[in-house]
Amino acid sequence: MEKIKVLLVEDEQTLAMIIKDTLDGQGFDIHTAVDGEEGLRQFFDLRPDVLVADVMMPRMDGFEMMRRIRQTDRHTPVLFLTARSAVNDVVEGFELGANDYLKKPFGMQELIVRIKALLGRACTYTPPAEQETDMYDIGIYRFDVRRQSLYHEGISQELSHRESEILRRLCQNRDCVVNMQDILLDLWGDDTFFNQRSLHVFITKLRRKLAKDDRIRIINVRGVGYKLIVG
Repeated sequence: MEKIKVLLVEDEQTLAMIIKDTLDGQGFDIHTAVDGEEGLRQFFDLRPDVLVADVMMPRMDGFEMMRRIRQTDRHTPVLFLTARSAVNDVVEGFELGANDYLKKPFGMQELIVRIKALLGRACTYTPPAEQETDMYDIGIYRFDVRRQSLYHEGISQELSHRESEILRRLCQNRDCVVNMQDILLDLWGDDTFFNQRSLHVFITKLRRKLAKDDRIRIINVRGVGYKLIVG
């Protein structure tokens, strides 16, 4: 089986060494860079399966590196490592095209699980301006984003704002996992445990409203997010 190629961009050398040694021992193919400029060069030379990058780095930070990568590469999964806890910083990372993030300090096993989850849900990143549409077909249902309604056989079900926004994100990323923290930060403003439970309640409501078509499934990928599958 071919090894998973990971590019790690991290200026904290002790942490980089720990991550490299751990992932090497787990069968990954790890390459390292010490700042965003070196990371950018190595990214296009190596074409890794996953990019793991710090945010705060000398010469070029992780966000600027991400911005330049996404100009030509929209599909390679990116995981940010960050000591920043401000919501705005995390949101900025997702808006630039990141797929996930871990706050320092973190456990090595959690990092491994996140990397593997990213490969399982890797999809083409499409900027919001390019992915907007008002209507989605979901099995036997038609979802009108603007009216926040589901239609089936002439019957309309009204959705709340959050139900509609969650379903829109699932439709935009059909067959891929939508990051739970991404949804929470966008719609609730933070990712506290209470809000995670609230999100799960909204997912349960959506499952019920889509229940007439047993081909439709909203799957919970534990610790990562939710995936919409039809068929």
